[in-house]
Amino acid sequence: MLFQNGKLSVRPLEQQDSSLLVKWLSNPVVLEFYEGRDNAFDLEKVQESFYNDEPEVVRCIVEVGKIAIGYIQFYRIDAEERTLYGYTNEKETIYGMDQFIGEVEYWNKGIGTALVQSMVEFLFEQKQVERVVMDPQTWNERAIRCYEKCGFNKVNLLPKHELHEGEYRDCWLIEYIK
Repeated sequence: MLFQNGKLSVRPLEQQDSSLLVKWLSNPVVLEFYEGRDNAFDLEKVQESFYNDEPEVVRCIVEVGKIAIGYIQFYRIDAEERTLYGYTNEKETIYGMDQFIGEVEYWNKGIGTALVQSMVEFLFEQKQVERVVMDPQTWNERAIRCYEKCGFNKVNLLPKHELHEGEYRDCWLIEYIK
């Protein structure tokens, strides 16, 4: 287990979690906000996307009271992303993170806020990061409210940054600095 905060815990992704990812990432309600409803995942796509040899990405399952409810990943921002985001200090340790709650009945219960706050705390304490960034799509107001509640601030608009449901969508670069 990476960390626990009350009933919320985050543990490394395991092979047997592939069926959970297929379930969550084939649900149109989840896909509307993560990946797009035109981009459903089957077992083969989950294997390719989540179980590849990318050691710099730490992939995890989110649990509440031992029930798997979602996914979170974190990674050191590479040189290409630093340039895209306008970060020029190469010595600064910057991490990115992405997450979703796949069990829809757990939405709007404060779990996302607890998850993001806990992960940011983990990254600052365990990875000695100096900045955490994310790039949510501008229309995803619920996620943005969650991130702002956790202390993230909008830094820059990223026009036509992410392909979602057949069109390139604007995203916000948001960051948390301790």
